[in-house]
Amino acid sequence: MNTLEPILAEHPFLHGLAPAHVSLLVGCASNVVFQPGETVFREGDPADDFFIVREGDVGVELHVPGQGTMTIATVGAGEILGWSWLVPPHRCAFSARAATRVRAISFDGACLRDKCDRDPALGYELLKRVAMVMADRLQATRLQLLDLYERH
Repeated sequence: MNTLEPILAEHPFLHGLAPAHVSLLVGCASNVVFQPGETVFREGDPADDFFIVREGDVGVELHVPGQGTMTIATVGAGEILGWSWLVPPHRCAFSARAATRVRAISFDGACLRDKCDRDPALGYELLKRVAMVMADRLQATRLQLLDLYERH
């Protein structure tokens, strides 16, 4: 029987996670594919999913009043997409659109939250990993802003 367990265990975001925790995550996971231009999620919508990108690129977008939609980051293979499933009120802070064909593993956010509540060690481990990604992306945004202001 093929399962997502070995794929999850090898993904950079989950690498080194206890095998028992990887087994728990499989119950919330499913394979998904997005075609170029397809919306993955929309800003303001319920944050029902969390994605581990296996292949392809996803543009993270923000609506700027008077200017339209702006791509603020690109998430690719080996990275994660979406952390709003973890943070109340569980609404998407940004939009995401497939820039290329994307293969990913989607996790049901409610299922993940339930497993984290039942197993605090899993919850803490996922929170640490998501926080590291958030910190890295915040630093990248800071550098983009410094570059933008330096040019003006």
